Amino acid sequence: MSAPLVEMRNIRKAFGGVRAVDDVSLTLHPGEVVALLGHNGAGKSTLMKMLAGAYPIDSGEVLVQGEAANIRTPADAQRRGIESIYQTLALADNLDAVANLFLGRELLTRWRTLDDHRMDAEARKVFERLNKNFRNVRTPVRRLSGGQRQVVAISRAIYFNARILIMDEPTAALGPEETAMVGRLVRQLKAEGVGIFLITHDMPDVFGLSDRLAVMKNGRLVGAYRTADVTEDEVLGMIIAGKQPEGKAQYHGL
Repeated sequence: MSAPLVEMRNIRKAFGGVRAVDDVSLTLHPGEVVALLGHNGAGKSTLMKMLAGAYPIDSGEVLVQGEAANIRTPADAQRRGIESIYQTLALADNLDAVANLFLGRELLTRWRTLDDHRMDAEARKVFERLNKNFRNVRTPVRRLSGGQRQVVAISRAIYFNARILIMDEPTAALGPEETAMVGRLVRQLKAEGVGIFLITHDMPDVFGLSDRLAVMKNGRLVGAYRTADVTEDEVLGMIIAGKQPEGKAQYHGL
């Protein structure tokens, strides 16, 4: 296996007296999807928010492509090729898809004015790369379907050269057809060498999209396994009871 895109080593985070993340180590490789599972409050979102620069890390270290990475802000994470797509998508509903793609990172002309023509052309290229049928690029995103909004959010990440993508419940509130479309997007990104951390409660997503899964409970890592090596019942046992499957070897991707 290739060298990891990300290594999170012995990560800890506390809020007051509560240990939200307690000595967790996790890796992610190019072209790999790692599903991160656990009840609400298990620590999975907190762990990913530290990788994304939204929360400071109390202790432990993060390596990105083998180099120690001091990630203190979302801008630090973005410079390292780490982008996040949250369940809320963080899109500006009143703006169209092109404006959302470049929001906060607009392209400028040499006269320091907005380069609308170039942004339009670049946006259409990246949207077509992900979904050739997506044409509503000048429609306010509040009028787009859930799947189309996901295309905009994912396009924003990959346009800015994300190599590591954190996806938080990407199929929540989507119908079957749009869920399938998001699945196709994930597989396409995998094929292009993007590594994806997938936070989800959806077992079809886990078993249909992930290469490995990691389960957290009460801030600690219960275990990490190849998805093909465990059953849904064994995964539920880890989530609910913190019980590791008997006779199954963990695989941390190192």
